[in-house]
Amino acid sequence: MPGSVFNHRTSMPTATEHTHRIRIHPTQMEMPSYATAYHDEDYERKLQDAQEELQRIQQQREELERKKQELEELTARKRAFVSQQVELTERFTTAVTMIDRTLYEIREEMQDLEQCRVSFASHLDKIQKLNPDNWTRDTLHEKLERATVSLELAAEEYDQAAAHFEGTRAGTVFGKASRRGRIRGRAFSGEFVSNLRNGLAFNLPLLVLGGAALAVYWLK
Repeated sequence: MPGSVFNHRTSMPTATEHTHRIRIHPTQMEMPSYATAYHDEDYERKLQDAQEELQRIQQQREELERKKQELEELTARKRAFVSQQVELTERFTTAVTMIDRTLYEIREEMQDLEQCRVSFASHLDKIQKLNPDNWTRDTLHEKLERATVSLELAAEEYDQAAAHFEGTRAGTVFGKASRRGRIRGRAFSGEFVSNLRNGLAFNLPLLVLGGAALAVYWLK
């Protein structure tokens, strides 16, 4: 029996002898809190980076929108400028053309008026020198014929000049042309203007008709 008891005790150790106590170091308990803090910090950093990226994108979007608006405004201003440029170009081109045409007509009219004045002054001088009271009985018929031709030519040329300048700026100088003057002015306007500008409009007819009158007189 003692032997069996011994064997039993040796083969079945007590709970006290085989119990091992597990000791946990305090730092091992704190490791999960460090991991959580690191995770939270990383999350916050990523969140902040994402927010900064969104803010940067928003700023870029606003900048693009501002540039787009500026471009639209510049395009509208350019369109308005081009429209005004075209309008003013057309207006000034038309005005310059009309001014050139008007100046040309004024210069021609001035030349015609200058020739007309010279001729009228010549006629006036001749008419004023006619003094029938000083004509003798022997020369009365001859001088009266010549003077009559001179007066008729002067009257005809005055009417032609009035018809020529009718409707122009100088038209009021001559008054209304007679019906005969208007007809002859239209019929001989080209020749009249050509001779007028050559200084012959009022002298050539006088010479021709005067010579014809003298020839008729001498043939009587």
